[in-house]
Amino acid sequence: MKIVIPGGTGQVGTVLHRTLTAAGHEVVIISRSTGVRWDGSTLGDWASEIDGADVVINLAGRSVSCRYTAENLQQMMRSRVDSARVVGQAISKAAKPPSVWLQMSTATIYAHRFDAPNDEETGIIGGREKDVPGYWAYSVEIAKRWEAELNEADTPQTRKVALRAAMVMSPDKGGVFDYLSWLTRLGLGGPIAGGRQYVSWIHDDDFVRAIALLIREPIEGAVNLAAPNPVPQKDFMRELRKAWRIPAGLPATSWMAEIGAFAIRSDTELLLKSRRVVPGRLREAGFEFHFPNWREAAQNLAERRR
Repeated sequence: MKIVIPGGTGQVGTVLHRTLTAAGHEVVIISRSTGVRWDGSTLGDWASEIDGADVVINLAGRSVSCRYTAENLQQMMRSRVDSARVVGQAISKAAKPPSVWLQMSTATIYAHRFDAPNDEETGIIGGREKDVPGYWAYSVEIAKRWEAELNEADTPQTRKVALRAAMVMSPDKGGVFDYLSWLTRLGLGGPIAGGRQYVSWIHDDDFVRAIALLIREPIEGAVNLAAPNPVPQKDFMRELRKAWRIPAGLPATSWMAEIGAFAIRSDTELLLKSRRVVPGRLREAGFEFHFPNWREAAQNLAERRR
């Protein structure tokens, strides 16, 4: 198959490119910096790559690993909404449109909660929670607008799937597992603000296998890409410390997390929001996770990184 990946230069794109190429597929990366070039917002010569392709997997969007200033939030919104819109335009204008459009979304669309997991059918969309920073609602609005562009695109010959992805864990440098492992090895891998907030994640092996299932099976709409067993942050970090054979990790209060996030130019929403997300539709489709539990996943990732 010919698979086109706009925004495919980040961690997730690297994982997909590596695996899909190894499986014998033709993979075309569209980005601002390498491969086929685009600006992420207007049609151009790059659109010819989509005409005749079998699959489009749009991963484009500004990284969330930044301070959530008004300017950065606006850039996150524009980069996601504009890229989804223009990919939809390219598909609608194609003489031979792809059969499948997988559009990256995010598990952040769900509410910050502890009481129950969020699946696609019964999950609560966020934005109205009490006692959380007001700007968290903007992150939810970004996700909703992102998916709205997918849903509103005029692509009748192309099946569309919104990938509500949790953190994709791979041993690649610069990815989220690499960053969390760095903190752990520094002795900073303890509970944050008590550690009750849930962490949802998915092992890279299961992520690419889930993508393969969504390409071949007639599934449409929103799909949660997350392991079936999210865990509280304190348990998540405990298992990560065990994987790296680190005996202890310093805990941090909310204000300490604020200082640390400022120092590394990130934001505490990534640490404090409880993302309790489960893969209802994948399980209904018969998908079997190789790594359903974080303990085994962390051990595998650490061994591969070593």
